[in-house]
Amino acid sequence: MTQKPMVCVPIFQKNEKSIFKAVENAVNSGADVLELRIDAMEDPFSVDVKGIIKDIKHPVIATNRMKAEGGFFKGTEEERVKILVECAKYAEFVDIELQTAEEDLSKIIKASKSTIISYHDFKRTPSCSELLKVVRRELEIGDIAKFAVMPTSINDTLIVLEVLSQVKNTIGISMGNIGRYTRVVAPLFGSPITFASLDKESAPGQLDIKNTKNILNEIGDWR
Repeated sequence: MTQKPMVCVPIFQKNEKSIFKAVENAVNSGADVLELRIDAMEDPFSVDVKGIIKDIKHPVIATNRMKAEGGFFKGTEEERVKILVECAKYAEFVDIELQTAEEDLSKIIKASKSTIISYHDFKRTPSCSELLKVVRRELEIGDIAKFAVMPTSINDTLIVLEVLSQVKNTIGISMGNIGRYTRVVAPLFGSPITFASLDKESAPGQLDIKNTKNILNEIGDWR
C-alpha cells in the first residue's frame, strides 16, 4: 500500500482579499495543503506576504515562480529570492526551481522547514534517464523533488510514471490533456502531493479538487 497523497490547491489570486476568499473555499473543499503563488500577486512588494502565510493557518507551499519556468514574478531575481527567504519560516514547504543560482538555493533551503525542488518543461518530455538525473539532483539538495513536463504522445506520459517507479519523495506531472490522468495515477507510484484546481486550472491539464479527491478515494488502497 502507498501513503495517501496530499491534495494541494494553488491559490492564484491578485490581492489579499481574494487570496483569503480562495483559501476559505479551498479548505472547505478539502484541500490538504495550499500553494500560495506569490508571483500571481498584483504587487507582492506592497503587502506583507509572510503575514498572509502566517494568517492562513493551514499548511502552505510558498511559491514565487520565475518567468523561465512559467511564472509571473515581475521583480528581479534578488527580490524573488528575498521574498521566499522571508516567507520560509511560516510555510510548510518552499518550492524553488532547480535552476535557481546555487547561492540563492542555499539561502532558501537553510531558511525553510522543508523544500520542494522543482523543474518544469512546457515544451517536451525529456527521456527517462534525463529526468532521473534531474530528480536525483533535486533529492540531493531538497526534501521533495518535483518535475512537470509536457507530453506529445501517451508514451511520454509513461516516461513520467517510469521515473516515479524508480524514486521516492517525488512529485511527477505530465501536463496537458494527454497527461491529465497522471495527476491521479502518480500517487499510486508514490507521489506525495498532487495538484488540483479550485475553479479554474492554474496549470495545463489540472483537474478540480472534487473530482481529484473522488478519484483518489476510488482507486487508492491507502494506509
